Amino acid sequence: MNLAPPATAARRHPDRSLLGDLASAVLAVALLVAAIVVPRRMAPAERDALHAETAPLYGIWEPHVGVGTPLAVVLAVLVVGWGPRLAQRLRWPWLLAGTAAVAVGWAMALLLVDGWQRGFVDHLEDSNEYLPTVRTIADVPAMVQDFSSRILEGVPGSWPTHVSGHPPGALLSYVALDRLGLDGEVPAGLAEVLVGCSAVVAVLVTVRVLADEQTARRAAPFLALAPAAIWVAVSADALFAGVVAWGIALLALAATRAVRWPTVAALASGLLLGYGIFLSYGLVLMGLVAVAVLVAARTVRPLLPAVAGALAVVAAFAAAGFWWLDGYHLVVDRYYQGIATERPFSYWGWANLASLLCAVGLATAAALHRVLAPARLRTRDGLSLLVLGAGLAVAAADLSALSKAETERIWLPFAVWLLAATAALPVRWQRGWLTVQALLALGVVHLVLTNW
Repeated sequence: MNLAPPATAARRHPDRSLLGDLASAVLAVALLVAAIVVPRRMAPAERDALHAETAPLYGIWEPHVGVGTPLAVVLAVLVVGWGPRLAQRLRWPWLLAGTAAVAVGWAMALLLVDGWQRGFVDHLEDSNEYLPTVRTIADVPAMVQDFSSRILEGVPGSWPTHVSGHPPGALLSYVALDRLGLDGEVPAGLAEVLVGCSAVVAVLVTVRVLADEQTARRAAPFLALAPAAIWVAVSADALFAGVVAWGIALLALAATRAVRWPTVAALASGLLLGYGIFLSYGLVLMGLVAVAVLVAARTVRPLLPAVAGALAVVAAFAAAGFWWLDGYHLVVDRYYQGIATERPFSYWGWANLASLLCAVGLATAAALHRVLAPARLRTRDGLSLLVLGAGLAVAAADLSALSKAETERIWLPFAVWLLAATAALPVRWQRGWLTVQALLALGVVHLVLTNW
């Protein structure tokens, strides 16, 4: 007869779920190590074809520090030390505001490790980026009408790489800032940071209404201290992530009738998600996350107004002269006019996931076996379904072979939902996993000069 006290018995029989967390994290580390080592074993010609010196990330190996280094370290220490406790004690509105503020501070601190010039100015003023093109747009309606005719490389007036690789909504977003008097790299960069970081609030709101408030509170520190902040501060994909994240949040609020006018929320959701597919073609896959919301809420009530909102956006662009499907097919052709023809899917097909891992961190990998457990999925657990929807979107994007490399930034709109999986980690281990997240982010940003 075992008379050992519960604490002793627990030490003798370790938590099997904890062992599962550690096993999942070890597998994730193995994936990342393989993605780093395999290119080093390739022949020089094969390695050059990857077009990523720091594969699986897109950047340059260069250990460095910057003015943001002490800021990032101090912020990480504060979040690890007090984040979990504050996440449980703060009133809900203050938790949302605090999480967003920390996310912005974390993103800016990591950006300043590379320096203000490189972090904000250089990437936004690159000839392949949006701002140089914005200054050439004199007639916005004409730009939209002629957009498709300038997608392919080699045609007269061909758009730069990033402009051509996205629907006109992406360029229009920066044109709108310019026309509002917010021209230049600082307003554009701040828009990316602020809208991108607002996605963490949208995720918390969604998790709260589809699961419960305690679950959302457990996710808050991980969303605030996400390694993804490295790319949130330096890419248009962060802006895209924020827009569609709020589309999903509004859909969840409408589906659970957690707002006074759910039909209006559903319509607004459709408008945002509809505009999302005109920011990036790949964001059509956010439909899988939207379906997950409806399944978790056990309703299709918001579907009609949401679809109406999305179709209104499609109709507006069509009336302006841009048909989404035409643009998509031309972009596929443009994609294979560039380095995508050389980048081997035999490597990137799995190394893409290692790139994504650098954005979501090992804590997310550790939590996946918990949130995707069949028992949780059978009960239509809201958190589990959101993570599943994002995971399926990643799988579809990967198998399309249209995202070979650079997925640490391209998949940011999916990454923010995968990060919600960390809510399933036990509270007593939160500080440990937050430490792992912070160390990964600090390691990457100080060892690699990212190209974004």
